Amino acid sequence: MKRGLALALACACAATAVQAQEQASQQYRSLLTPLLESATDILGTPLDYPDGPAKVTAAVVTLPPGGETGWHEHEVPLFGYILEGELTIDYASKGTKTYRAGDSFLEAVDWPHNGSNTGETPVRLIAVYMGGGGEANSVAVEAP
Repeated sequence: MKRGLALALACACAATAVQAQEQASQQYRSLLTPLLESATDILGTPLDYPDGPAKVTAAVVTLPPGGETGWHEHEVPLFGYILEGELTIDYASKGTKTYRAGDSFLEAVDWPHNGSNTGETPVRLIAVYMGGGGEANSVAVEAP
């Protein structure tokens, strides 16, 4: 009888622990405002990390009205979030895309592109480069 009671008590404790963990997980998720979740970049290319140690770099990029980034490529995945302004990115044969405050995107990897501030105020965006393995965050390239 004692063994049965002990087993029932252990099961009840385990169930309570699982419920508490699930409740904490739901509470944490309620604090999040998802911006983006994707396994591909903006052009539909699957994301793939380089071999070797990881290196994450986060930066605020500021581009004045009429300014351009210059043609470049990213060797690593890049998450972008527009804080303010309007940024139009030219992907050459793949067309252009315009992003405004509140927009988020996974930038094209290994594809030439040029960002331009097409608005009347500075563009400010958060860029999070998710790289490693000695790959460069950004590499200047010739215009296509």
